[in-house]
Amino acid sequence: MASAPQAELPIFYKDLMPLNSRDHATWRARVATKAEWLVGQHAIPLTVEEFPQAARHYPIIFASGDNPVPLALMGLNEGVNVFVDAEGTINDNIYVPAYARRYPFILARLSPDAEELSLCFDPSCGLVGDYADGEALFDGAEPSEATKSALQFCEQFEQAGQRTQAFIDEIKKHDLLMEGEVTIQQTGVEAPFVYRGFQMINQEKLRDLRGDVLRGWAQSGLLPLLYAHVFSLDLMSNVFGMQTTQGKGPAAQSPVLATIN
Repeated sequence: MASAPQAELPIFYKDLMPLNSRDHATWRARVATKAEWLVGQHAIPLTVEEFPQAARHYPIIFASGDNPVPLALMGLNEGVNVFVDAEGTINDNIYVPAYARRYPFILARLSPDAEELSLCFDPSCGLVGDYADGEALFDGAEPSEATKSALQFCEQFEQAGQRTQAFIDEIKKHDLLMEGEVTIQQTGVEAPFVYRGFQMINQEKLRDLRGDVLRGWAQSGLLPLLYAHVFSLDLMSNVFGMQTTQGKGPAAQSPVLATIN
């Protein structure tokens, strides 16, 4: 889940700059009161250990293709986020994925062949700069407590990303992923709304797995995570209803095909 500066950037990030005491000795980090970077973002990457918390609020799906990253759906259509308003205010009492909480910081390789990851930030974020207010990023030449905290969070996220990849490798090994499709019939609308372009767990294959495999997954905690994903899919209709209530839903006169990559 790390990325190289100036290469193809992950979602939210418009640019990346390595943080260092030479160039940023007097810089400070402001506390975000709103999350503008979440506005219009309908699918946010998740680590597998976040499934239990995220499943209370969002449908959890897997991206299409050979790299099926887990995603929390904050909207069913591209450009729609029903949990964040146009100014970036987040709905109260919802779980915010760690991917979004680490912004504007990230661990990245400074060159394609670099072995170590360095703490970087998005200089366009408006949260890190040579400000009079905010938490200092350096105490002389040494990282401040705020910087150490950001680094620790990003390191924990990378470790969670490695565990997530191991989870994905395990379910791919047993061929448990299938192309997903959700059909939502809205009252008073003849044509249903159909959402495709994502992957989900094949429950029939899951039930048919050998007993020793299921027992091992139950003991390791992997099996409950799979069912957190399965049960979360029932929230598709909730999110659709929120889109309709907020006036962000698809056109009522036509079915919808949404691809999530």
